[in-house]
Amino acid sequence: MAIQISPSILSADFAHLADEAAAVADSADWLHVDVMDNHFVPNLTLGLPVVESLRKAASLPLDCHLMIEDPDRWAPAYAEAGAGSVTIHAEAASAPVRTLREIRNQGARAGLALNPATPVQAYADLLPELDMVLLMTVEPGFGGQKFIDLVLPKIRRVRELIDAAGGTVWLQIDGGVSSETIERAAEAGADVFVAGSAVYGAQDPSAAVDALRAQAQKAAAS
Repeated sequence: MAIQISPSILSADFAHLADEAAAVADSADWLHVDVMDNHFVPNLTLGLPVVESLRKAASLPLDCHLMIEDPDRWAPAYAEAGAGSVTIHAEAASAPVRTLREIRNQGARAGLALNPATPVQAYADLLPELDMVLLMTVEPGFGGQKFIDLVLPKIRRVRELIDAAGGTVWLQIDGGVSSETIERAAEAGADVFVAGSAVYGAQDPSAAVDALRAQAQKAAAS
């Protein structure tokens, strides 16, 4: 499986987002954008207008993770604004199949996110509607949290489900990804990694992306 790294601008300098995006443009695969509404999660970040502006300034495709209430209403607009991938939360969506299809109809990849305590099996039948499953490896809402190792068995279960279905769906993890945790997650079957402070807290963000990718590739191949 191809390893992809998606640096999270939640850990970047919001006053210089264009520069922060450019800092990883030559090494990363995506730019991860955490959209939080202070309702679904207890934090407020950025929204559609910033995504629209960032799309014009960033060369990397945007990987928008919507941690919001009523994603059925708002998610298609993020795809229409130019996001390359839009992920909604299973816990917040009332009509996930319809919403995922609308995201795809707008030309974006459609993702479904599950919180650490959300069971996987209930959503296994949705795999044909998905381009990506996002497993949260922290409780959503804030960056800089510690990786929850209890999610590792869930990563393995989802990898088994994806492989059984043909293996075309990406498996992303988000939360606590660092040089200390990425190998465990890659060995379990994740192939897309959201890294915030491990990238933007480094002296050289681009080099940090390269180092994380190398670790994940080695672990995935073992």
